[in-house]
Amino acid sequence: MIELAYGRGHLQLQLDEKNLAAILEPHHLESISGGIEMVEESLAHPVQSPALREIIAAKGVRNAVIVVNDITRPTPYELILPPLLKEINNAGIPDQAITLVIATGIHRAHTEEDNRAIFGADICSKYRIINHDCDNDLKSLGFLSNGMELIINRTVAEADLLITTGVVGLHYFAGYSGGRKSILPGIAARAVIEANHKMMSDPRACLGNYEDNPVSDLMLEAARTAGVDFIVNVVLHSHHQIACCVSGDVEAAWLKAVQYAEQMSVLKIDAAADIVIASCGGYPKDINMYQAQKAMDAAVLAVKPGGTIILAAECKEGLGEEKFADWIDTATCPQDIMERFSRHFELGGHKAFAICRILEKAEILLLSSLTDRQAEDLFLKPVHSMEEALQHAFHRHGDQARVIVMPEAPKIAVKLNKNE
Repeated sequence: MIELAYGRGHLQLQLDEKNLAAILEPHHLESISGGIEMVEESLAHPVQSPALREIIAAKGVRNAVIVVNDITRPTPYELILPPLLKEINNAGIPDQAITLVIATGIHRAHTEEDNRAIFGADICSKYRIINHDCDNDLKSLGFLSNGMELIINRTVAEADLLITTGVVGLHYFAGYSGGRKSILPGIAARAVIEANHKMMSDPRACLGNYEDNPVSDLMLEAARTAGVDFIVNVVLHSHHQIACCVSGDVEAAWLKAVQYAEQMSVLKIDAAADIVIASCGGYPKDINMYQAQKAMDAAVLAVKPGGTIILAAECKEGLGEEKFADWIDTATCPQDIMERFSRHFELGGHKAFAICRILEKAEILLLSSLTDRQAEDLFLKPVHSMEEALQHAFHRHGDQARVIVMPEAPKIAVKLNKNE
């Protein structure tokens, strides 16, 4: 019996041994510790950077901003923030001079309940916490090398000390998340995020590629321009277990985490499968379709052309973004979306484009809490149980069909062995 995370619960999956080609999960690399001690060790030995206390003293810092992830990025802040805040306090910066800015990008703002769930009641009571708003309270930092004006959150732009935090893992067009991504798209203006995301159509902007990736390169330039002083990033075994923690320079520390994540996440297979069953890894990765889409980008790398992807994603909050929903509602076929993307890029619409790009290779069955109409509007086939999904898939591909299962699809990238 195979267990797949689904929302806050689990689904049971049973497959005949003759059909099961592989269960693909991130490699579980040995680590010294999975908790606060690892964060403390990282802060004590930053990568290509002075220690935080030295930066604070050298700059004469009076206030600090920490950019933190929103609810859609499961980040163990109960492990990251206490030692980080202690380090800042010990350098002479009081609680009231520290602000946490939530890197919402274009996502919805956090509620107070969200903040308590992610950061804990103690941090919420001690520190100022604000949501980034991509349409308001912004400041220009001038122009990047490609001519794009960098406009970001005013509080972040005017901070004496700027620290970013996050999780480093696979990203479907930035290559990997974390590091520079806290600034762009995390706390950037809507137009800036749109301009950067529009570059996703470049074939170099793909899952797992962080070298010569135009999207990633521009994100890094934006982070340097914004003046990020220090990062604290983690690679995760699970939400509460840290595999690797890096602190220090926005590029060098991030690259160290990326190289660790690469060892965990890039998996090789001998052959693509007829059927790929993908879970997002549960809540909050499958909180809505806007987030759940990332699992499809992993699954499509492992499925044969003309194959079937079964996506298990609860999507309790529906589609998750208004512009994404608009593109879906107004399209009559996938080609409508592909043509709209080429005519006029809109943030949110890029997710619809990403789904339709996958549909050119494989059909997608969706097991979710969305209505049948919502699934069909996404050009996906709704199913109401894993049994129904498998029955459809085996009917289409035959009793001997080979199946690959991805319990945490967004955490892996699949490559075919070269002899294939």
